[in-house]
Amino acid sequence: MNIFQTIKHETADFSNKTAVIDGERSISYEQLISSAELLAASLKKAGVGPYDRVALRCKDSIEYIEASLAVLSLSAVMVPVAVEHTEEEVNGILESIAVHYLVFEKGPYDNAGSDSLDLINFSQKEFRILNRGQQKEPDAEYYKINPAFIRFSSGTTGASKGVVLSHEAILDRTSAADKGLRITQDDTVLWVLSMSFHFVVTILLFLRRAATIVLCSNLFPESLIAGISRHKGTFIYASPFHYNALAHMESLSAESLQNIRLAVSTAMKLPENIAQGFREKSGIELSEAYGIIEVGLPFINLSPDESKRSSVGKSLPDYEVEIVNRDKDGVGQIYIKGEGMLDAYYSPWQNREGILKNGWFDTGDLGRLGPGGYLTIVGREKDVINFAGMKIFAQEVETVINNFPGVRESYVYGEDHAIYGQLPMAKIVLQDVAGLSTDDLKKFCYRKLAQYKVPKGFETVDSIPKTASGKIKR
Repeated sequence: MNIFQTIKHETADFSNKTAVIDGERSISYEQLISSAELLAASLKKAGVGPYDRVALRCKDSIEYIEASLAVLSLSAVMVPVAVEHTEEEVNGILESIAVHYLVFEKGPYDNAGSDSLDLINFSQKEFRILNRGQQKEPDAEYYKINPAFIRFSSGTTGASKGVVLSHEAILDRTSAADKGLRITQDDTVLWVLSMSFHFVVTILLFLRRAATIVLCSNLFPESLIAGISRHKGTFIYASPFHYNALAHMESLSAESLQNIRLAVSTAMKLPENIAQGFREKSGIELSEAYGIIEVGLPFINLSPDESKRSSVGKSLPDYEVEIVNRDKDGVGQIYIKGEGMLDAYYSPWQNREGILKNGWFDTGDLGRLGPGGYLTIVGREKDVINFAGMKIFAQEVETVINNFPGVRESYVYGEDHAIYGQLPMAKIVLQDVAGLSTDDLKKFCYRKLAQYKVPKGFETVDSIPKTASGKIKR
């Protein structure tokens, strides 16, 4: 089974339909498939073969989708790398996953040692490929599961193990998600999220159903306005940050949004003030979704009932949920099982049987089930800061801060914010009382971390509370 071949087969009757709109450019399904196959031939000529791990670093674009499909068509394995990551972070991912090839658009990455890919009539971008040579062999199980993607959350390899998804898992989880999203060839999807972090359940599902995808992330908010008014978008998949911006755009009216049949809020908890602002602006009730990289998209709140507004909805038909170790208020650990679960963690290797507990996945989040099975998320066990839908691992940021001269130790945490979800903040203990320049510390962090991970504020403290075992109290 191959997800590219599935998309090719399922869209065969829609060859002339527009697949993707990117600014003033557009591409039909026939052109998308043929362009992906052309690039695949170029990748194969450069040495890419089945099971090879291919990292892709490219801005969201028609070309990003074409390159992803090209890699998948060869039964090679996609490893998305965000353009926001620093070179140090990129190299960490390449080493952790033992990537064979790095494919990137010319500009954001060092060209040294790379070759240009033959893309005649393919693209407005120049793609280059870096052959990283022979790599350490993965676990033997890797070759048995038909791997397609190795996905990371917004953190880097120190905290994320690399979630391995097979072609079969992708097929199962896109089909499962569609029982809530109900995408059809009549949909025009307005896309504003990062494809490096959001692709498998969404973009591949939209393609399977022959929908039209309008890319709105690069020139936001102007591109999103164009998607709503000019392209008559029917479906929005965005974060609360984007909906807050829409609610405050004077150029948009409720009439402008009349074609929208469903607006899904994802990537972070939906603040009620943002949901209310968008509702008052558009008359549309936002549908909060709960997606997990290891599981897929098991929850979407499709209820118009006001009492369910704080919920992420009921589990979709192909999923089950269980709340474990409940407290007196019914709050406990959220366990989920269903279709399209992860196949393994890559580094270190851990197969599905070793991760799941009798088929159940421990999400690390805390929640409660209300009447009718509606799930409310109340917090998380994992030490993760959620900034505008991007996850920040506190320990990763602390490691960088602690390497700055004059810092003894640090504590990074999330401060609640009405629009961004959480802001990364830091408390630091100095090695002496002379002090240091927080401006210099911030510049140091910007050199080592993606911009969104750098704390928005630094506070000097005398000490950081610890547990009895010496760990930071979080």
